[in-house]
Amino acid sequence: MANTRLARELDDRSKTERPKQWTRPEVLPEPTKEAGYTYRWIRVALNGQADARNVSAKLREGWEPVRIEEQPQFKMLVDPDSRYKDNVEVAGLLLCKMPDEMAKQRNDYYAQQSKAQIESVDNNFMRENDQRMPLFSEKRTSTSFGKGK
Repeated sequence: MANTRLARELDDRSKTERPKQWTRPEVLPEPTKEAGYTYRWIRVALNGQADARNVSAKLREGWEPVRIEEQPQFKMLVDPDSRYKDNVEVAGLLLCKMPDEMAKQRNDYYAQQSKAQIESVDNNFMRENDQRMPLFSEKRTSTSFGKGK
């Protein structure tokens, strides 16, 4: 019997690999996460105009700007004409962080606000409900099988 197989070292899989696919680049780079912190991009400018009101509101909420020393991979991306020279600002957005416990409290607060608004709208809508002509009615269907002889 003749052995016609190639040695494993000579077998090249590069010809059978799928060609690499182009993927759209992310608009904002992902920061390296520090344990115990939540990260978010905060708008500092819109259409070339400073948005001090938004920045002020977010800082009062508890967001802290991230210093460039904490995320050195962003040094090449930072705008040299930025008002926040020591911080990470990319395309009018400032990278900020907040402790996880505080972020959870903030998210819970807004979830409660949203729930209260939904309940209010539902209660106002259902106040108009009348039994003679309900806004919603339960639709029930049943299937029965006949008895064969």
